[in-house]
Amino acid sequence: MRQALLLGATLALAACGRAPVGPHDTVFVSDEKLNLLHVIDGATGEDKGTIRTGARPRGMVVSPDGKSLYVAAGNANRIDVIDLATRKVTRSLDSGTDPERFAVSPDGRRLFVANEDHATASIIDIAANKAVCEVPVGAEPEGVGISPDGRTLIVTSETASTAHFIDPATCRLLDSVMVGNRPRAVLFLKGGREAWVSSEQRGTISIFDPSTRRIVATIDLVAALPQIDPVQAVEMVATRGERRVFVALGRGNHVAEIDPATRKVVRTFKVGERNWGIALSPDESRLYAVGGLSGDVTIIDLNANRVARTVKLGGQPWGAVAVP
Repeated sequence: MRQALLLGATLALAACGRAPVGPHDTVFVSDEKLNLLHVIDGATGEDKGTIRTGARPRGMVVSPDGKSLYVAAGNANRIDVIDLATRKVTRSLDSGTDPERFAVSPDGRRLFVANEDHATASIIDIAANKAVCEVPVGAEPEGVGISPDGRTLIVTSETASTAHFIDPATCRLLDSVMVGNRPRAVLFLKGGREAWVSSEQRGTISIFDPSTRRIVATIDLVAALPQIDPVQAVEMVATRGERRVFVALGRGNHVAEIDPATRKVVRTFKVGERNWGIALSPDESRLYAVGGLSGDVTIIDLNANRVARTVKLGGQPWGAVAVP
């Protein structure tokens, strides 16, 4: 009898369009046209308001303690700091000119910022709000990744098609290695023993051994996905157990899932136009894919491996992060 009642209740909720949707989380989407963050409920897609930021917000990172959200305001030449409890901008950090993507050190004390129009990577002391150093790199630096132990910093240069290896302790450029055209993002795996660098125009992922700073393998997404045109490779995220890696395919308007053990594409998901930013929900049951030209966010159910819904935002959304 109890099972019948529960089943009846579930069917009634489904009929009303209010079937259980799983744990709720909050998704922040940067909008480089409207100069704000869209805030949505990740489970339902419900609009939860906006947060005004500096001009042209793009890259975002949550602090290691989960209390702050850092937002790169490129045209304001700063990193805005948002208190996640109050959703208010509490301070701004001097990032150097035109910040786009950046990373935060594992101890939460420093930011590593790609200054796109200045061909440098800035290391910022957060508490002091000042640059520790600026490291010259190739033209139009964008992707930034810091290893889990904080000892290896990788910055990608779009125009030079190069991955730069930097010692963050000494601010010394250690090596520069050519990769596919217009490298975008950096993803460390296996506790820092692997580093993946995506290349937008070439549609490849170069896999490095950071200890030798050499490419050990290349994933060719163009060859793997002949049905998609064009195939680009932009943002990458991995589940905590590293069983699944997701790659935004840019103007290919899809997200690809890769098995990192075999380095093969498992499946793809159709998303909005010009998908540069993706993010996982905290419980890893959903993936959020931002469509910059379609002005939307696609919510993907990773348990059912299907698109659950598309949320229209307007503007020109760029990136996403999700918090509990």
